[in-house]
Amino acid sequence: MQLELHFKKPSKETRNAMCEAAVNIDYASNRGFDEVRLAQDRISEITGHEHVKTVNSGNSAILVAMNSFKDKILIPDQGGWTGFRNMAEFRGIEVVEVPTYLGIISPETLEETINEHKPEALFITSFAGYIAEQPVKELFKVCDDKGVILVEDASGGIGDREKKLGNGKHAHVIVASTGSPKIVNVGSGGFISTNNNEIFKKSKLLLKTLKANPVTCAGISEEIRNAPQILSKTIEACNILKKEFKSAVHSDKRGISVALKTDDPKKTGYLLRQKLKADGRGIITVCPRYERVIMDAVCIEIKNLDMPSLENNNLNEIAQIIKGIID
Repeated sequence: MQLELHFKKPSKETRNAMCEAAVNIDYASNRGFDEVRLAQDRISEITGHEHVKTVNSGNSAILVAMNSFKDKILIPDQGGWTGFRNMAEFRGIEVVEVPTYLGIISPETLEETINEHKPEALFITSFAGYIAEQPVKELFKVCDDKGVILVEDASGGIGDREKKLGNGKHAHVIVASTGSPKIVNVGSGGFISTNNNEIFKKSKLLLKTLKANPVTCAGISEEIRNAPQILSKTIEACNILKKEFKSAVHSDKRGISVALKTDDPKKTGYLLRQKLKADGRGIITVCPRYERVIMDAVCIEIKNLDMPSLENNNLNEIAQIIKGIID
């Protein structure tokens, strides 16, 4: 039987909710406020933060967070998101890279870097390069003790049933994209949550300019219900694949993509792209790449796949295809 993979899409209920919001919206009377409020309430429930704003993209959420800082921030030396650096440079803020082990920051290294550079904030993603979870709780403790704001991009970690990622108890600020193909996938939008309302007060104009529309919010409030199941299933699928390959990077850590070391990543990536596609779209990333890992490797973007594609028979077939190319 030929392998059939499908690219991640919003649930039927989410699509219906967005369609209904689009039909009923009335900008003249500001109808649509209920959709925005409901989305923000449901985000607050899942992050545990008191204050939430929906915005039009993940990078907009990062820009709002970045607007609270003036001088210097920290980002990981690999496995982060390019938007951290881009938004900092846009704001004229100095960026210092924290040394990592293939994207993972150790609390000891973070403390040393903070002591040396005296930053205002640390920006990280829940999963380093989507490959391996950061020790967010431990990093938060260091930051909190040192008076440094920890900003977690939980685009890939929202809805964590283990409460290690996307948890407001372990991050001063949480930002996320709800675009495709994120865990909360409605095709566009994003959000920022925090217990520190001063962050929002400093960015009133930005938040007004970058706000998400009610249709997107209707999608977020519905799709975020599925986040725990989607994240758990994606992590489980990655764990299954990692067990099949000795070349798996961070094989002992949870992730939503699988990175495999290879001597010729360009050739390997090319061959894998011919065999592994989801609705004609790619699920292979070639490294070295800052947003994944800076080493010779290829990433299988399991996070991009729809839930039915993550059944065991499909995963076994994916593993056999990869072995035929890499081994």
